[in-house]
Order: sequence, then structure tokens, then C-alpha cells
Amino acid sequence: MFVLKNVGKLIFGSSSQESMIELPQGQLYLVRPLSPKGYSELIFRDATARIRRTGQDYQYQLVIQRVFEEGEADLLDDEEEDAEINALAAERDEKTFLLDEALHFRVENRELSQKVLAWKDLSGDVGDVYEFVCDTSTKSAQVEAFERIARQCQYERKYRKPHTTASQADLQQFDFEEQPIPQASPIHSPTLARSIDSSDAMFQLKSEANVSAKRDRTSGTAAVLAEPEPAPYEEKEVEAKPAKQTGPPKAPAQPEPQEILSMELGELHFFDFPSGAFVIQDSSVTAQVSDIGNWNYWLHIASTDRQWLGIPVVADINPVFNFEFLSFIFNQFTEDGSAYSWLLRFKDTKTLERFQDGLMRALWEQLNEVKWTKVKEQDRQYVLDAFEDLKMDDAPIEEEEEEPEVEEQEDDAPQSEHYDSDEEQDDTETQPQDPHTNSALAVGYKHDRSFVVRGPKIGVFKHTPKNHLEFTTNISKVETPSGEKFVPKKVMLHNEDRNMILQNDTDPNKLYRMDLEYGKVVDEWNVHDDIPVVTFGPENKFAQMTHEPTFLGISRNALFRVDPRLSGNKLVDSQLKQYVSKNDFSAVSTTEKGYVAVASNKGDIRLFDRLGINAKTVIPALGEPIIGLDVSADGRWVLGTCRTYLLLIDALQKQGKNEGKLGFEKPFAADSKPQPRRLALTPEHIAQFHHETGKGVSFTPARFNTSKDGEETSIITATGPYIIDWNLGKVLRGSKAPYIIKRYEDNVKADDFKFGSDQNVIVTLPNWVNMVGKQSLKRPTRESIAGDFQRLGTPRRSSGRVGTRESGRYKLGRDEVVNSPY
Repeated sequence: MFVLKNVGKLIFGSSSQESMIELPQGQLYLVRPLSPKGYSELIFRDATARIRRTGQDYQYQLVIQRVFEEGEADLLDDEEEDAEINALAAERDEKTFLLDEALHFRVENRELSQKVLAWKDLSGDVGDVYEFVCDTSTKSAQVEAFERIARQCQYERKYRKPHTTASQADLQQFDFEEQPIPQASPIHSPTLARSIDSSDAMFQLKSEANVSAKRDRTSGTAAVLAEPEPAPYEEKEVEAKPAKQTGPPKAPAQPEPQEILSMELGELHFFDFPSGAFVIQDSSVTAQVSDIGNWNYWLHIASTDRQWLGIPVVADINPVFNFEFLSFIFNQFTEDGSAYSWLLRFKDTKTLERFQDGLMRALWEQLNEVKWTKVKEQDRQYVLDAFEDLKMDDAPIEEEEEEPEVEEQEDDAPQSEHYDSDEEQDDTETQPQDPHTNSALAVGYKHDRSFVVRGPKIGVFKHTPKNHLEFTTNISKVETPSGEKFVPKKVMLHNEDRNMILQNDTDPNKLYRMDLEYGKVVDEWNVHDDIPVVTFGPENKFAQMTHEPTFLGISRNALFRVDPRLSGNKLVDSQLKQYVSKNDFSAVSTTEKGYVAVASNKGDIRLFDRLGINAKTVIPALGEPIIGLDVSADGRWVLGTCRTYLLLIDALQKQGKNEGKLGFEKPFAADSKPQPRRLALTPEHIAQFHHETGKGVSFTPARFNTSKDGEETSIITATGPYIIDWNLGKVLRGSKAPYIIKRYEDNVKADDFKFGSDQNVIVTLPNWVNMVGKQSLKRPTRESIAGDFQRLGTPRRSSGRVGTRESGRYKLGRDEVVNSPY
């Protein structure tokens, strides 16, 4: 008789992770037919195979779990009393695989009624496969049902709709006709040295892996493969099973161009999701950028015999120019909600430069509704530089360092609203009944506290020495001194974190001071009768750690200081800089010395050394509105957040009479501008994010990690359900995709680093808040983008009951979490 270890953590029938079908007994092998590591490895001598749901629609997992003989699990539990060791052991005894067509999941019936399930090891070498060899008692009908459900799950993941809409032909595309599955048992391992034939087989497997031959034939994209012998390929293409289009979509009709901005020859590549690589579609295409009127522009790509692509030129195409590889990478979004990534490769630098000039002119004019010819030459070059894959001039030359893979210690599962020391972790309510959700976050500098706004309430959390969040109290009513409740639009900690400045969206001319020791608003300040406050910020980077009473504010066309000590209006008239034109200011940030950066919805940034005067430097706009702004403590780096990208600007002057000065202190020369760096997700990652969530990129305001003693090393932001951490050193070295990610089950509302650390991030979801370690963020891969919902959807069981505030696994009570209705 056998039992499952940690059976308590598998609650089949829960809505988040329901087991759909199970094969009760078998053996799991990892077979490496072409690897010098060894032919076969027995992973689990006794195991079960099952398919289960995740917390996300249309996402399923293939799960192989080790089975223990009766009494063996209890013995191991006694050896692993520590909760964390127990959790690690539980993960070691279970293998999970996202059911995706890239696995090439298949079934084979062998002699003596032996049935084998096989799928690719996507993280291993070419040719490596996992094999689940079913016990001889397993019935054929069970295996056939397992295979059928696996195909249905792959269909739902690929097309994001129920399998009941699929025809038999649709499901047949997941019937992978591979070479015979190699024998798993070591007794069948080859003992002779590999022959030339086996070397040829290895080359063939590598070729298939690189170009995804099987999938590309199914999709009907005839030009994907660049094989030396095309004839066999053509023969197989005729036999392709009818299936829905999985390759490039059909090009729409080409609008009538009024003016052609650029037209160049190039080579077209398409990003193939299953293989994770760009594959060639056509060796000779014409890429044309044209003006079609009314500030609308069109990118059209065609060859002599096919119309490949036609899309409007807008910010969402996420253009990236790479001059090292003479390439242009961009995204395409179709009306049905699909996202694709393309690459154009040109023959030389001059060709790419001409194409870049035309496309950037189109994008600039579309965003700004201003003719490119009216832009100054140095401003044009600034815009072009920002869209290139370039390295900073003085970036340190260092070897790429591997991010340490450390097991996350904090339990990311939502906490129960019912405090009971006897409760089980699966008794968790994550959807409170109140109509409000978490909306804003303020992280303390002076004291280890975080404050989360939820409607007219504020939850207060303590940062523990073990980098957990522990509930302290809640402020149940945010209301004006006259007793009128309101939902804070923006909050800022002030006066050594003893006060909080709040803004009511319905009365932008007023601000409020909350005394956090009493938990109530004690002052109402009228800033100015005619100047509404768009947003506000500290007098300097670390002002909230001091008794500094004043702070800064901006309106749509003014920058000013607010002094609460003044009688009447609190705006300091002598430190008001008001513009006649509508600059549409949107964000403000300060350095440690009190230098000021102000950004606008037009996309430009102004740098001031003090208030009341003209800006020392105006950084040109790239086109998109800037929705967030941060500055490094020393003023060297300015970080702007736009919807689809971040903008990192080096404010240090490196030549001319002001060499060594910051743009805050002295203006840049007329023929010189700060060096920009546009931080964007790679187009292929954007397409994968869109494939998973159905939504485009929309960043939250990005922030540097902040410390009194150390330099900035990381940038944190979020888009949809993903938090994204950018490594500043890798950004400056020009590394590709210098970021790590973590996916949640809901959209991230706010995020920020813990003060004094770049290793801990406080994350706020609509109904959840926690501190997570950077070790839980991973490099963007198919698995990390899809999300590890085994851990997020089903909380790990604890090895003991925990009921004290000192515990890292303390279960919060009904009135002790920010997502409760208070």
C-alpha cells in the first residue's frame, strides 16, 4: 500500500488547483539519448501522474508526484521538522510542467501492454525527454483519456478558449509524431560508442529544435525553415493537418499613402512562441513607412509574392533598433487580441539608419502632432539614441553575474481573514466583501512601516527583522476635520514619518495632514485659490526623515513650494515658477541636495537647481506622457516612467566647459544633450506577456532602491500581474533583457523597495499586500511568464500551528489585514 507525502497540501476539488485525471502508479525517468551526462536517470521509483488546473483560466499543469510506502512519509517528516525544510522537500518530491505544446507531450504503447507518456525536457539538452512508464495494471482507457485531456488543455492554453469549441482536427495538431520514444530503463541503454549515424541524429534534433520544424509545418508558414533540402519539407507540408493559424496573421489592406517616409529592402523574421526564437519568413521584403493623413502613419511589409504585414505606427509597436545586428524589432497587435513579435534585418548600417529615420519621424509626428522637420537636429538625435540598443559611454566592463537561485522563505499565499490558531491554510478568503481595493502605498524611511490605502481606510504594517510584513493597526476612517470621508488620491509621509500628507481628488486646491500617532486628519490646508495641485513631493530626497516642514507641489503649468506655517494660503509666492504656456506637468522628484526634476504629459523633463527660476536643462520629449519620476540621490540618474517604457537619463555632463557638472547645476551645451536609455521589455517578452494576460504593457511609476549610505542598484516597476526588477549595472552594460520578473494572480496596484535595501520589495495587489525577496523573482522564461501557480494558488501547509506575531508565518486576523473590510 502506498501513500502520498504531504497529501494535506493537495486539496483536489479546490477551485484553484483541481485534479482532472490521474494515473495512479508508474515510474518517472529522465532520458538523455544524446548527452554525455548519462543515458537514463530514474527520478521517482513510484509516482502518480495527474493533470490539474491552476489559478489562471486556460492554464494547466502536468504533475508527477512521488509516492511513498506506508510509514516512509512519516519517517521523513520526522527528519524534516522545520517548516522551510519540509516545504523544500515537498517541492523536491513533485515535478510540475506547464501543459504547453512546446512539451510535445505524446503517448506510446509498447510490447507486453506497457504504456509510456513522454515529453520534452525544455530546460535540458537537445533530445532530452521525461518518460512516465505506467504500471502494467494501468488500463488502456485510462491512458487514452489522459492523452485526450492533455490535448484539450494544450488547446485551451494556446487559443485561450474552452476546448468544447475545438474540432477533432484542431486537437490533432497536438498529436506529435516524433521519433520512437527511447527506452527509459537502464538495461536498454546503449553500451557502444556513438556512431556517425547517432551524430547525424543529434544534428537533426538540434536543427528541429532551432527552427521548430514540426510546429511551423502545422502553421503553414512555408518560409520559416531555411533547410538545404527543401523538397522533403514541401512534401510534408502537403500532408499537414488542418488547424487554426498559429503563424503570422493575414495582412490587412494597405491604406493609400500620401507620402512615403522610407522604403528599404530587408529580411523578415517572426518570433515563434514554442521555440522561443526568431525564425526567417522571407529573405527579401520591402519595408515601407508612409504618411496616410491626419497624423496617422503605416508600416507595410511585403515581398514580390506575399503581403506580410500592415500595422499603424504607434507607441505600442515598441520599436527597438539594434545596430550591432542591423535589426529592427517590433510588436504587432491584432483586432482579435493576439500579439506577435517581428524582426527586420537590413544589409548594412546605412540602410538601417534610413529606415530608422523614417519610422521615428512617423512615430514622433503621430505622438506629438508636430512635424519632424521642426525639431532641432540635436533633439532628433536624442530621440533616435533613446530607441537604440546602446551601452552607456562609461558603463563598467564586467562579466555577467548569475543571479543566485535562493528559495524564497516567505509564503506568498493570501492570508486568511479569520484569525484562528487551529485553522488550516486552505481556509482562506481572498475576496473581501467591501467595494474598495488597495490603491496606494507609502513606505517609511525613518521607521520600518508601510501604509496601504484602501478606499477611505489605511492599513499600517511593520517590517520585521526577517523581512516580513506584520500588521500593526488600521486607520478605519480617513475624513476631513469637518467629518467628510474621502478616498486619498495621493499620500506622502512627512516629518520623520509621523505625519502623512493626503490629497482629496474632489478638491485639488487643498491638502490634508494626518497625525499618524492619532490616526486622524488634524489639518486642512488651502494651497492656493487659483492653482490646483496636480501632485506633490518632498523638499529633498530624504526630507521625510527630518522635521523639514515644507514640501514641493506642481500644477499643470507651475512649480512651487508649500509651507504649512504660513497663514491663509500655503503656497510660497516668492518660490513660484509659473509658465504662460500649458506645459501639462505630471510628476516631480528631488535629489538629496534638493535639486528638482519636473516631468510633463508632453514627455519632456525640466531640471532645476532651485525654485522660482527657469530650468537649467530641458530634456526633449520622446512622445509618450511621463506618469512617474524618480531621481537618484546624487542627481546622476533621472528615471521617467511612460506607459510602455522607462526612460533612464544620465544627467552628468562629460564634455565642454561644464564637464563634471550635473544638468541640474549647469545647462548642457547647445550641441549636447543628456544620454538617454529607453528601458523596455523585449518585443518577444511583450508578446508573451500579452499572450498570457490579453493586455499590453502599462507600467506603474518606477522607483530606484533608496538608501542613505549606498548607491542605487535596482529599479522596480510593474505591469499587469508582473513585478519587474531592472538591474542598473546590467542596464548600463547594455545587457539584453536586464530584468527579472515575478507573476501574481492579480494586477499589481503599487510597489516599492524597502528603505535601505534592494533585496526586498513591498507589493500591493487589489486584495493582498506583502514583502517579497528578490530571490523569488526569475529571469523571463516561458515558465516564469506563465507563472508558478502551484505555489501561488495553493498555500503550502505549515509543519506546526503558528499564532504569535513574532512568527514569519503569523496568520493575520479579520481586523489585521489591509484587504479586510476593517
